[in-house]
Amino acid sequence: MSGPGPGQALFHFVRHWSRRWNAGAERGRDVMVAEAVHALDGRPEITVNEVAAELGLDQSGASRLVARAAGRGYLAVTASAADGRRRTVELTGKGRELLRDAHAWQEAVFARLTGDWTREERADFHRAMLRLMSRSPELTAGLAGEKVTRA
Repeated sequence: MSGPGPGQALFHFVRHWSRRWNAGAERGRDVMVAEAVHALDGRPEITVNEVAAELGLDQSGASRLVARAAGRGYLAVTASAADGRRRTVELTGKGRELLRDAHAWQEAVFARLTGDWTREERADFHRAMLRLMSRSPELTAGLAGEKVTRA
């Protein structure tokens, strides 16, 4: 197979679609922070620092994103019950609606991109993506100061 290697293709694909979603940059940022809060759901409290870690941002950058999304009604920010110096974050009904719309758009894009694929090809690709994502946390933890070397 000619062209970029699979790793390059993966990162090109991610960059391509992250730019397309962020074409409506403000809405894209709101979805990004709402997705982060959603991914952390189930914890006793979700703090701004946890949102920052989920997004791979520093605390001040995440704090700005959280404040902007809260100002638009997508998130509720309150003082922590455990430590009043910390702020906790949760999705509002409007935030859950934002995510429903974003997820519907994502599914529609996938359906269009794979419109000429068989049902089995779609299912195989979906399973492969889920496998990649399940390995991602362990790899990203190990890559934190790793230098890029040639194989």
